[in-house]
This record gives sequence, C-alpha cells and structure tokens, in this order.
Amino acid sequence: MIAYLDSSVVLRTIFGEPGRLAEIKDVEHAVSSELLKVECLRTIDRLRIQVPLSDKDVAFRNEAVFQVLRATELVLLSPPILDRASQPFPTTVRTLDALHLASALLWRQGEGKDLTVLTHDRELGLAARAVGFQVLGC
Repeated sequence: MIAYLDSSVVLRTIFGEPGRLAEIKDVEHAVSSELLKVECLRTIDRLRIQVPLSDKDVAFRNEAVFQVLRATELVLLSPPILDRASQPFPTTVRTLDALHLASALLWRQGEGKDLTVLTHDRELGLAARAVGFQVLGC
C-alpha cells in the first residue's frame, strides 16, 4: 500500500497508544508533508514538559520519529501546495490539515498513483474521503 501518513498515526504508534493502526505494517511506500517532522517533534517536546517525559523517553521517541522520516517521502511546502491549501475544500478543514490534504492531492496528481490516507484525525479523514481518498484510522 502507498500511504499518506498523518502525524496522529505516527505519534500513536511511537507512543504505543491504544487504537493504533495495524495496517501501518502494510505500508510499502510512505508519503507525508514535511510538516510531519515539525508536528511530531513539537508534540514530543510539549509532552516532555506536560507529562513529563524523561530525557531517555525523549531521545527514544525522537529517534523513532527520525526513523519514520528517513523511510518517508516528504512533500515540500512549495507554492503549489500553499496555493491549493488556501482554496476551498468540500468539508471543514483546519490550516495544518489543509496543508496535509493539499500535499496528498498534489502528490497523487503528480505521481498518478492511488494513495491511502492514514489518520486518526476525524476532520482530516472526512475531508480526504470527500476528495476521493481511501482513509484508514477514523
């Protein structure tokens, strides 16, 4: 499966949270926005203070994020991505989700390949379905 990874799926997997997607093991080619790095690392840093996480936990989780990033084709936040994200979508979409969705749309258009969106974010999942993606995770 070629899959677009949302940070919610990556973080749930890295933290071993309940409800993580078993289908992530079926991903042969992972695609995501370069936002994936920022969202995942910022979440770990925030949890470092709020939970708190030990230095060892932070290092382990950051290392896991970097492993995912090395195995993922990252779509750069280029002007066409920003332009598409600023246009209307058929459902309500927050800003970062619009950037993720625009990245997935333009990747699919450029590659001409089917892409399954993996997300635990209900709004992103609904919007992805509304523009023709298969969605797993919500």
